[in-house]
Amino acid sequence: MIFDDCRKLMNRSHHNSRHIGMNALKKRGRSHRSASFSFGKPLQTTHAVFAADCVDLLRRLPNESVQLIVCDPPYNIAAADWDSYPDYVSWAIDWLVESKRVLATSGSLVVFGGIQYQGEAGSGDLLSLLHEIRSRRLFNLVNLIIWNYPNGMGAQRFFANRHEEVAWFAKSSEYFFDLDAVREPFDAATKQAYLKDKRLRPESIEKGKNPTNVWRMNRLNGNSKERVGHPTQKPREIVAKLVKALSFDGSLVLDFFAGSGVTSRVCVELGRHSISTDIDPEVTSFFSKQMTDYTYPDGTCDFKVLGEHDFQHHPVFTSGSQPSGAT
Repeated sequence: MIFDDCRKLMNRSHHNSRHIGMNALKKRGRSHRSASFSFGKPLQTTHAVFAADCVDLLRRLPNESVQLIVCDPPYNIAAADWDSYPDYVSWAIDWLVESKRVLATSGSLVVFGGIQYQGEAGSGDLLSLLHEIRSRRLFNLVNLIIWNYPNGMGAQRFFANRHEEVAWFAKSSEYFFDLDAVREPFDAATKQAYLKDKRLRPESIEKGKNPTNVWRMNRLNGNSKERVGHPTQKPREIVAKLVKALSFDGSLVLDFFAGSGVTSRVCVELGRHSISTDIDPEVTSFFSKQMTDYTYPDGTCDFKVLGEHDFQHHPVFTSGSQPSGAT
């Protein structure tokens, strides 16, 4: 009996209703709703970057107008003056509820988070948010992504930390997910071996492999060329991977804890509209620094940047501005 229970746990994916549903669709020659989204970069994208309180900003946005929210909130671990809250969960619930309202049915919320250890802070952390989201049934947890980085501080009284968590939530079961946009190529030897296996489809092998939910990427060191001066700046690489997988060309990405402005920088390059705000007025200068080395890569579109004074001209306020993507 114990062996059977363990075997079920080891093969949990075999009993996952999502996997069963996807396999059933494939057998019937059909695909998930994500595959029905039409693509094509817009001629121009629009990016609003300015200082604003997160809840005030959210309350200005129309219902179901956002495809992806990239959320890197204060971790509440007292890393700085702005990183400590007497009631972290109550503060977070306000922007979590508003986030659900503004997300499209196909939309996702990703939350970078920190976990408190040994009483670093007392009023909540990512684990507290996960519990609150689940108990209130605000979103569906799709993946807990482990961002594994090789560089970090040493430790003597515990194992040195080499990861952060990124929680991916979906508003509904109809969430958009473009796996092909983030697949990793097989190495030459593995690819050659797989192509000889008649059970595998050559076109699938050519696409590459699923990157899994463990992402090995460096953090930005102190002398990184990407650095713009923000103390908790995230690498463009990890933000780009999220944007590629969870949004589509011409859709809107929102970051209301914008910090260094990296999300809008990534969206400029990937052909998404964006809104990046932060309570810190320096967000605009950080974004300007993000763009100093920007060149138009092949295939990218033109873009314009708005401030708070002309925010009303952002496509988010245009009727039907959030493309449904369905064909």
